Amino acid sequence: MNLVAKTFHGLEEVLAKELEAIGARNIKILKRAVSFDSNKETLYKSNLYLRTALRILQPLTTFTARTETELYDKVKAYNWAPYMRNDQTLAIDAVVFSRFFTHSKYVALRVKDGICDQFRDSTGIRPSVNLHRPTLMINVHVAEDKFTLSLDSSGEPLNRRGYRTKDHPAPINEALAAGMVMLSGWDGKSPFMDPMCGSGTIVMEAAMIAAKMAPNLKREEFGFQRWNNYDPELWAQIVKEAKEQIVQPEARITGSDIDLRSIDVARQSALDFGLKQFINFSKMPFVEAIPIGKNGVLIMNPPYDERLKNSEIAKLYMEIGSQFKHKFTGWDAWVISSNSEALKLVGLKPAEKHTLYNGALECRFQKFSMYEGSKKINRSNGPRRNMPKDV
Repeated sequence: MNLVAKTFHGLEEVLAKELEAIGARNIKILKRAVSFDSNKETLYKSNLYLRTALRILQPLTTFTARTETELYDKVKAYNWAPYMRNDQTLAIDAVVFSRFFTHSKYVALRVKDGICDQFRDSTGIRPSVNLHRPTLMINVHVAEDKFTLSLDSSGEPLNRRGYRTKDHPAPINEALAAGMVMLSGWDGKSPFMDPMCGSGTIVMEAAMIAAKMAPNLKREEFGFQRWNNYDPELWAQIVKEAKEQIVQPEARITGSDIDLRSIDVARQSALDFGLKQFINFSKMPFVEAIPIGKNGVLIMNPPYDERLKNSEIAKLYMEIGSQFKHKFTGWDAWVISSNSEALKLVGLKPAEKHTLYNGALECRFQKFSMYEGSKKINRSNGPRRNMPKDV
């Protein structure tokens, strides 16, 4: 079967490598998605193991329609009997980018009517809708007049690992956080820090990577477990193998933040999820953070002056650059921010730049390599030492 894994813009290649690692075939990078060929085992593994995936979809049919009648007729004409019975339930999730159809809820309603009316005409009984725990979650994607109808094998979005138990003013998506850790090239063994960790999402994802823990190992249920062809024995074996792969991390992983409430939330989440022993959390302002070893990786998600208001945003970003230069020699420091002007105030030349999206905000994810010695050579005096690279 052909499947599509949805992800964030900028993480498609990371996701493709993850898919290759679990045995997927015919991998193709799409826009905010990756398609691949799969058997049932790989379908199950993709939901369990993929850190940067948001949903795993199984496309069923594509067609064109420009009116609600065309849409209804083509949905009703498709044979839904192999996927559900009339005593089961469904829910429709529609994403619409079209001048012909402007309301996603109305599209979802017409798709639901087409499916239910087919069962009514053939059996006399219509399936019912269950928005919370349906037998089938059907994803509808509309691009102008092109419709793609897919089965959603994930149910709840895959970024909902289960460790985020309390609200935080500006959390970062778990799949995005995992993608940032993977983009950084961190080896899972060297020191890892987030000195503005908030509720701990980035360090939680780093800890799971270091422990080789499947990100969705503690999820209670996936959509495919309600499908008629679900194989519980195969799933149990895959889960068993995933548990056996977990190791004690070699890396020192720390998260700190100036806000005590955020640290309390992070500690409780790590404790509830079984990761507390892998992460050291502390209440600490960024200016007091010091490296926990040599040649580590630091990733931080500072305020953007977007959702979180900070009247001293310029001062904050200049301080970030100063701290990197004076304390983190030998480290790779990564910063994500939607504020491009503030990023310039870091005062360091980025070694890498990636465009990512944190929600609706277009962000730059930039790497600052704090070399122990300058890469530039002074031909008369030899290499210059102990000079972090900056401009």
